[in-house]
Amino acid sequence: MSTNASLLPEWLAFALRIARQGGDLAHAAQRTFADADADSQVQTKSSIRDVVTELDQRVEAELTREIRRCYPEHGIYGEETGRYQADREYCWVLDPIDGTASYIHQQPTYTLSLALQWRGETIIGVVYAPVLGEMYQACQGGGAFCNDRRIRVTRHARLEEAMVSTGFSCLRAGWKSNNLPYFNAIAPLARSVRRFGSAALDLCYVASGREDAFWELNLEPYDYAAGILLVREAGGLCTDLHGGDQIKTEGLLATNGVLHQRMLAFFQGYQRPQNA
Repeated sequence: MSTNASLLPEWLAFALRIARQGGDLAHAAQRTFADADADSQVQTKSSIRDVVTELDQRVEAELTREIRRCYPEHGIYGEETGRYQADREYCWVLDPIDGTASYIHQQPTYTLSLALQWRGETIIGVVYAPVLGEMYQACQGGGAFCNDRRIRVTRHARLEEAMVSTGFSCLRAGWKSNNLPYFNAIAPLARSVRRFGSAALDLCYVASGREDAFWELNLEPYDYAAGILLVREAGGLCTDLHGGDQIKTEGLLATNGVLHQRMLAFFQGYQRPQNA
C-alpha cells in the first residue's frame, strides 16, 4: 500500500473534479460533430479506423496542465501525449475520450478514464460517462461506487445466464490473429453479448453488475487502469488471459469472479500474435 495512504481522499477528490471538468467539456463540444462536417474535425492515427479529435487532445491537455499544477512531483501517461516522467513513484494514467468513434458518431457510450498509480499499482480509479450522467469511482481498499452509490458484481455462475461484452481494437489495429474466434466461441453460449466501444465503460459495467464478464485484446494501460480497480473493489476479478494479475497489452479478462475460470478456459494457449 502507498506510504501516503492518508492522501487517498484528497487524490480521489481531485480526480473526480478534473474528470468531471474534462468530461463535461467533451460533452458540450460533442454537438459540433453533428452541426458541422465531422470528418473535417477528425484525424487518423494508425489507420482510417483509428481516430482522434481535437477534443481528445484538448481535454488531455487541460487535465495534464491541472495535474502538473497541483502535483508537479507526479508523472503522467496520457493516450494522446504519451509519457511525461511516467517512471515516477506516482503516475496519473489518462484517456480523455475512451470511445472516440462513439463520440464522433453522436453515441452516448464514451468515457473519460483517469487513474492514479503508485509504483505501477492503481490506487485511485475514476471513470466518467458524461452523457449517461454516471461517475464511477474507487479507492484501493475503499469499495467501488457509481454516483456515490455502492456497486457490486453479480453472482451469476453459469455462462448461459451471463451478459458478456467485448471489443475489437485488435481488428482496428489490423491483427490477422484476432478476437473473432473467441467471440464466435463465447457468443453462442452466453445469454447475450454487448459491444459498447469503451473498455473503461465495460469494466464499470462489470463492477456494477450490468455485465458479468468482459474481455478484449490489444488494450493499453490508459484503457483499463481505472476500470480494473473498480472491478476488484466491487468484488470481481480482473486478470490477463492466462489468469495473471499483471495485465499487459496481450489481453484482459474481467468477470464477477464466479465465472472467471469458465471464461479463462476459452483462452487456453493464447499468445499475442507476432503480427500485432
